[in-house]
Amino acid sequence: MEQRALGQSGLSIVPLVFGGNVFGWTLDESASFRMLDAVVESGLNAIDTADCYSLWVDGNQGGESETIIGHWLRENPAKRDKVQLFTKVGWDLGNGKKGLSAKWIEQAIEDSLRRLNTDYIDLYQSHCPDDNTPHEETLRAYEKLIKAGKVRAIGASNYNVSQLRSALKVSDELGLPRYATLQPEYNLYDRSNYDGPLRDLAREEGLGVITYFSLASGFLSGKYRSPEDLGKSARGGSIGKYLDDRGKAILSALDQVAEEQKATPAEVALSWLIHRPGVTAPIASATNDKQLASLVNAVNLTLKDEQIALLTQTSAT
Repeated sequence: MEQRALGQSGLSIVPLVFGGNVFGWTLDESASFRMLDAVVESGLNAIDTADCYSLWVDGNQGGESETIIGHWLRENPAKRDKVQLFTKVGWDLGNGKKGLSAKWIEQAIEDSLRRLNTDYIDLYQSHCPDDNTPHEETLRAYEKLIKAGKVRAIGASNYNVSQLRSALKVSDELGLPRYATLQPEYNLYDRSNYDGPLRDLAREEGLGVITYFSLASGFLSGKYRSPEDLGKSARGGSIGKYLDDRGKAILSALDQVAEEQKATPAEVALSWLIHRPGVTAPIASATNDKQLASLVNAVNLTLKDEQIALLTQTSAT
C-alpha cells in the first residue's frame, strides 16, 4: 500500500487511519481483538484513539479503547512494531481530569502508556484547546515526554486557525516541539471549519492532517436517505441535520461516481478525502470484515479528475 509522510512528524502511514473509537463501544474486547488482527493483516498501520474513548457509553469511565488495544498488544507483542498508535489528552474525564496543564499531561501520559501496554506513543495529540493553560506550559510538558522517549511526535485536534498559529509561534520562538499534525472534523458535507485559513496554514506549515468524522457519522455511506432511516443505528439521531437539499445532492454525486467506479459511496467519500490537497489521511472505523475491506478499497481507489471536481463542486459550501 501507498504510504505518506505524516507532515514532519517522522511517521509514515497508509493514507487511512483506523478509528479506535469502536473499541469498548460497538465492539467488545473479543471482537476488537479480531478487528485489530484484521487491521494489521489488511496493511493499515495506524490506529487513532483517545484517553476518553468510550466515555459516552453507559457504565464506562474513559480509557476503554486504550485498555482493549493494550490487552491485544499484551497477547501480540510482535504487532507493536506493525502499528502506530495515536492517542489524545485534554478531554474532560471528570473529577478535574482535563486540560493541557503540565501536571495533568504528566499523569495522563502514564495512564495512557499503562492502558496501551506500550513504552511509547507514536503521536500524542492535544484533544482540544485549553484556554486556561499557556501554550508554553503544554509544549514544555511535551518536550519532556519526547526527550524521555515516551512520545515520538505531537499533534493538535480541534484547534482553530488562531489557536494553531499561536501554538506554532510559541514553538518557533522558544525552540519547543511543534505540533506536527492537525486533526480537524472534515468530510464532503462538513467542510467550512477546515477549508480556508486553517487548511492554508496547515499546508504552509507542512502539517500532517488526519480528518475525523470522515463519513459524517455514516451519512456519506448512503445508509441514511430519509428520516425513516435514522433509526438504523445508534448514530442515527445525529444524522438528521444532513438530510437537507445539499446533503441529498452530495449523496446523488456519490452515487454517480460510485456507479462509475464500481465502488460504494463510502469508498468514494473516503477516496475524495485521500485525494484532497491538505489531507494526509482520513480516520474511519469498521465493525466487521466487510467494512474493513471497504476501507482498504478506498485507499486503492483512484478517482478521475472530473469525478473529484463533481464531488468538490457539489459539496461546496
